[in-house]
Amino acid sequence: MALTIAIDGPVGAGKSTIASMLAHSLGILHLDTGAMYRALALKALREGVDPRDAGAAEALCARTDIRVGLNNGGQRTFLDGEDVTGLIRTPEVSAAASAISLAAGVRRDMVLRQRRCAQQADMVVDGRDIGTRVLPDAAFKFFLTASPEIRARRRYDELRAHGVACDYAQVLRELIARDRQDTTRAVDPLRRAEDALEIDSSGMTQEQVVQTMLRVVKERKA
Repeated sequence: MALTIAIDGPVGAGKSTIASMLAHSLGILHLDTGAMYRALALKALREGVDPRDAGAAEALCARTDIRVGLNNGGQRTFLDGEDVTGLIRTPEVSAAASAISLAAGVRRDMVLRQRRCAQQADMVVDGRDIGTRVLPDAAFKFFLTASPEIRARRRYDELRAHGVACDYAQVLRELIARDRQDTTRAVDPLRRAEDALEIDSSGMTQEQVVQTMLRVVKERKA
C-alpha cells in the first residue's frame, strides 16, 4: 500500500510549497490537488461557463480531461492535453476555482481522480479536504495554517513575483472571503481532521515547517 501524507489548510498557508519541499526531502512524489480545480476553472473561464452554476460546472467537469504529471522535479498540470501549469495561478483563476469547487458533483469527481493518483506511489498530497475526505486513512496528517495577515502577505508577494499587479488590502479581503467560503461550504468544508497535527507557521520559516513534519514522520516510523 502506498504511503500517503496529507497536508490541509486554508488558502495562502503555503501548503503546496511545503508539500513539495517535504516530498523532496523524503524522496517521494507531491500531488497538488488544488491545481486540478484551477485547471477546470481555467476551462470554465475560457468557455464562458459560470463557475457558480453547479450544473454547468459538473457538466464541464464530466467532459474535461485533467491529468497531472508527477516526478521529482515537480508537478505539471494538463488540461485536455495542454500544459497549463503556468496559467492557473492568477487571481481570476483562483476566484473561479473557489466557486467551482463548491459543486458537489465536481468534488465527487475530483476526489475519485485524486485517490487514483495517490494509489500509484508514495506521495505527499495537499489540499483542503485531503485528511478528511480524499485520504482519511493517510498515514500522516498535517493541518498547516497562519494568520490571515501573514497568509495575505505571502500570497501578495507570490503574485508580485509572478508579475501580477495587485493590492495587499484587496488580497487580504479576498483571502478572508475565501476562508469563509471554504469553511462554510455544504460539501467537504475545510476543517482539521481530528488526528491531524496543526502547525501554525506564522512565525516559522518554510524550512522550520518542513523539519517539524520530517521529525514527526521519522519518529512515528521509528
